[in-house]
Amino acid sequence: MSDDQTALEISRFLAAPRARLWRAWADPALLAQWWCPKPWTTEVRAFDLRPGGDFHTFMRGPEGGESDNPGCFLEIVPQQKIVWTSMLTGGWRPASPWLGMTAIFTMADEGDGTRYSVRCLHKDLTDRRKHEDMGFFEGWGTCIAQIEAFALTL
Repeated sequence: MSDDQTALEISRFLAAPRARLWRAWADPALLAQWWCPKPWTTEVRAFDLRPGGDFHTFMRGPEGGESDNPGCFLEIVPQQKIVWTSMLTGGWRPASPWLGMTAIFTMADEGDGTRYSVRCLHKDLTDRRKHEDMGFFEGWGTCIAQIEAFALTL
């Protein structure tokens, strides 16, 4: 973990080329296919890939569980970086999320593949621990494996 003790981070080498990973991220129909750990499913309710644009996913579990996640894109660098937050919704409107965070996804060429990293920033250690206890490393790690496998099929 970095010096920021309120952050959770995962960085992995993925065999998929960066352009394919970006495509899996940048198309909401494709994102819905890998975004949450299976057997959960994702409905993309809003996806405006630009700073200030809406990013809203709704996830459903096989046992009836649900997770509603409205947010806002903060920064987009094509094929390199996506930053979004649950603290705002589209048009920079304030939100009151069930778990406040900002997620930073980066992609960089590495050998024959891509260095894919995610860093989640939380307002304090309590929220960081809550997110970790919910299964951050397992759940987000599963999603990273899913985007890799999915991108390799594109």
